[in-house]
Amino acid sequence: MSSTLSAAAIAAHSRAGVAIEVVASTGSTNADLMARVPTLTAPLLLVAIEQTAGKGRAGRSWLSDSAGSLTFSLAWRFARPLPRLAGLPLAVGVALAETLGQLGVQVQLKWPNDLLKDGNKLAGVLIESRSSADGALWGVIGVGLNLALPDHLEQQIARPAANATWLAQMDRNALMAALLDGLANAVREFEERGFLAFIDRWNARHAYAGADVQILDHGAVLQSGTAAGVDEQGNLLLDTASGRAAVVAGDVSLRPKA
Repeated sequence: MSSTLSAAAIAAHSRAGVAIEVVASTGSTNADLMARVPTLTAPLLLVAIEQTAGKGRAGRSWLSDSAGSLTFSLAWRFARPLPRLAGLPLAVGVALAETLGQLGVQVQLKWPNDLLKDGNKLAGVLIESRSSADGALWGVIGVGLNLALPDHLEQQIARPAANATWLAQMDRNALMAALLDGLANAVREFEERGFLAFIDRWNARHAYAGADVQILDHGAVLQSGTAAGVDEQGNLLLDTASGRAAVVAGDVSLRPKA
């Protein structure tokens, strides 16, 4: 089984029809593709064997290890205007969860952009957007996936993180190709049908369905209630003392209520 990532090897396993590049090391695959949007003409997958300055939502760092993680970004040209991309991070989460499930790793989804295994974070999604010179809207979908994190990295993260040791034993190029194919299929489906095509699939994997949760902004509690799934825009629905409320994804965080 090969653990060496190669664009040619990934392409040989993939049916996505997407251009692929693999770099030995970079700061952030998302940042690289965002900078290249003005010159892109077709979808592009950028995979980093080592990512030294990965980022998550709200400017948080995403720590990874070349042997124990998979870090990549997919640049995609969208026909939809920006407001109609609401729900895309959740649709991407569904695509990743379904692909991992087919590979034997069952996960749940945490609103708005995390994948959990056994209650701990296995993967995160960061989506950024930029318009090109011709006015086209490009989305850059970044993914960090833990495979088998070394102890020293878990200590740096300073919170429980999940591993997927079965995936770590797979041919790394075949794994990357499966994830790419699942993502590409989901993005095409999203373009045609929007988040409506994914609501039931997301809610079926909702990690905190029916649980009491809190919505935090930099540690301050904004709202509390019972998690009741998501709506057609990908907003989190909370049943509160004053009725049902929709929480819009931004820089807020969801946590189970203590």
